[in-house]
Amino acid sequence: MDTIKIEEMTWPMVKKAIEKGYKTVIVPVGSIEQHGPHLPTGTDTFAGDVFGIRVAERLGKALVAPTIRPGCSEHHMDFPGTITISPETLIRVLLDVCEALDRHGFENIILIPTHGGNFAPVITATQIIAPRLKANLIALADLGGLISKMNGAMAEFGVSAEEAGSHSGAAETSLMMAYKPDLVRGEEMTTGYMGPLTSKYVRAGFKAVTPTGVFGDATKASRKAGERIIELVTEMYVENIKRELES
Repeated sequence: MDTIKIEEMTWPMVKKAIEKGYKTVIVPVGSIEQHGPHLPTGTDTFAGDVFGIRVAERLGKALVAPTIRPGCSEHHMDFPGTITISPETLIRVLLDVCEALDRHGFENIILIPTHGGNFAPVITATQIIAPRLKANLIALADLGGLISKMNGAMAEFGVSAEEAGSHSGAAETSLMMAYKPDLVRGEEMTTGYMGPLTSKYVRAGFKAVTPTGVFGDATKASRKAGERIIELVTEMYVENIKRELES
């Protein structure tokens, strides 16, 4: 096959792939939200695209569904361009998407959220949806594990966890430099909020904590660090999926 992305395939191609054993499908869950003055609003969606493709390639016999967006981004709404939906809406979308894929004969459906605000709804959705499907439904919704892997990759390049940041800092900027460099506005890279992370950004919104929308120091980003992030996170996801399927 010349593509494993369902949105690039015709229906006969998808049918033939399933008949040939491509019965695992990756469903990334991204967002459309501000990512500082230097990254596009689709950053989390692009992350879902690249992780979905890399994971499917490593697993073998797997396809990638279109990345779901927008996501749950209410805490970013002070910044124009952000589009948000309610957790209830996201859960309903996930239910419909998973039921559609289940009806087509996929045996394993893997949800991969790439935006922090989506993790809790994805976990809740899994509990609601799983009993309704014939397919195995797996949610890779360990936000702490994802951040740890990204920070670990940045540490290899001498970037601290504070500089890597949890949103639009060196880590996410590096990922975008590796995957979509043409969308990174290098001249706009800046240092954002570097203090301790509390729940204030959820209660009062991102702008109450960081006027630029950045947590971390985007100026510490590099393409090589981004490639390492993609490598380490992909490895983590593949290991987790295999462990879940074997349990």
